Amino acid sequence: MRYQDLIKACEQDWAAYTEHEFVRLLATGELPQPCYLHYLKQDFLFLKQYARAYALAIYKARTLAEMRQFLPSVQALLQEEISHHVRYCNDWGLTELDLEAQTEEVGTVAYTRYVLDTGMSGDVVQLYTALAPCFIGYAQIGRALVMDKRTLKEGNPYTSWIDLYSGDDLQQSTLESQQYLDVLLADIDVHSAQGKTLIEVFRNATRMEIAFWEQSLKIRDLNADNQGAV
Repeated sequence: MRYQDLIKACEQDWAAYTEHEFVRLLATGELPQPCYLHYLKQDFLFLKQYARAYALAIYKARTLAEMRQFLPSVQALLQEEISHHVRYCNDWGLTELDLEAQTEEVGTVAYTRYVLDTGMSGDVVQLYTALAPCFIGYAQIGRALVMDKRTLKEGNPYTSWIDLYSGDDLQQSTLESQQYLDVLLADIDVHSAQGKTLIEVFRNATRMEIAFWEQSLKIRDLNADNQGAV
């Protein structure tokens, strides 16, 4: 079994996630700023739980080699990625105190707790499979947007986001993560009970990614409703 088998098993959900309206509007620069700011705030809260999930992977690891495999991800999240996210949010007028003061939306809670619960109740393979839609999907989205002729290259307020997820560093990191996921999946038959469980875990996490986009896009609809009520 390989990571591509997981994607193939839930192609519709995967397309709905990686080609979501939020992503398309971000690419053309038409995404309303309130939606983007909402996303940034929730993504900060998501990253905190994501770091906890990787820490849980160390606890769930079966060997010292596995523990060492996950340690750099925990360190990178706590020392680099979250700090980078805070600095990026500063450029949008959001301080770390602003981010910490935010309430987790239902979609954020559902997604992050699903990943953590999967890790607590399952093994390290199930946990890493639950984490996979995030790291695989964002890298795929970044590559696709750079290649898409419809992506606004100049004057797009979200160009820095696209540059980040299409950048060489993230793409290389994702490639290494995909390779390690393949190592974990190597001895599992896609048609076995274990294989079917992993597919379901991957599908559920992918659907959570869709909900994560949608909760921020709903800000646009709420604002429209409020304006219509005036």
